[in-house]
Amino acid sequence: MDDEIKKRQENWLARADILTEALPYMRRHAGKAVVVKYGGHAMGDASLSAAFARDIVLMRQVGINVIVVHGGGPQIGAMLDRVGVESEFIDGLRVTTSEAVDVVEMVLSGQVNKSIVAQIASEGGRAVGLSGKDGGLLRVKKLTRTKRDPDSNIKKVIDLGFVGEPEEVDPYILEAMSEKSIIPVVAPIGWDAAGNTYNVNADTAAGAIAGALKASRLLMLTDVAGVLDKAGDLMQELSIDDCKALQEDGTLSGGMIPKVKNCIDAVDLGVEGAVIIDGRVPHGVLLELFTEHGSGTLIRR
Repeated sequence: MDDEIKKRQENWLARADILTEALPYMRRHAGKAVVVKYGGHAMGDASLSAAFARDIVLMRQVGINVIVVHGGGPQIGAMLDRVGVESEFIDGLRVTTSEAVDVVEMVLSGQVNKSIVAQIASEGGRAVGLSGKDGGLLRVKKLTRTKRDPDSNIKKVIDLGFVGEPEEVDPYILEAMSEKSIIPVVAPIGWDAAGNTYNVNADTAAGAIAGALKASRLLMLTDVAGVLDKAGDLMQELSIDDCKALQEDGTLSGGMIPKVKNCIDAVDLGVEGAVIIDGRVPHGVLLELFTEHGSGTLIRR
């Protein structure tokens, strides 16, 4: 019996040590905005989704103005298949026809958004779902891409349809919610000056929103550990100049290039630091914010 009591006391002391270590970091971010881009494997796994919701609720309870911006690519693809609309991708971006954009908005602003809101509510948080169209949050312009024709060497404009990029972010609605301890959950749907609806890449939307809020952190949940060096080891902190050098020498490649670019753009807009985090690790968000070494790759000036 004495051994059992001793073991419990050791467990309590270990938990107290964790809280003691976390306290300075809680104070550092209290009252500041932290934008979390939620997607990938973390969103598709039930246990990880529940852990994520608990983390978000805890962040709000210790005074962090947390804003969740989510993706939903697999869910969009599944619904487009169900209604018989073919999906096409160019350079990783979904071509969004006038027919498809209605489905995209329905899935992101409806099915995906409300499931995240419900998950947060089930963990004791107060969340409200909205899209970039609500409160004039995310005004966009049509995204254009060019591609050089290999035969003629002439650049051609690629029409991605109703795919937008942020032009102006009005954070008023997010700040008003945060003042009332409400957690905004944002679907990356934007609008243009003519009132048209656009699909926006979730990483890009999260970065633009974080910049408008001058957030202390932008946390990008991905399906990788972070930025890895050529030996495959995690690089814990990088400057903007470091990132540019890594791209030039080929260390950065594939899908990591646009993710790092989004982080750099956010820092240029005034975010204190942007972090690429492995969303497959339970409580990775808390480990990043509340421990000395974090859990991903921090990018800042």
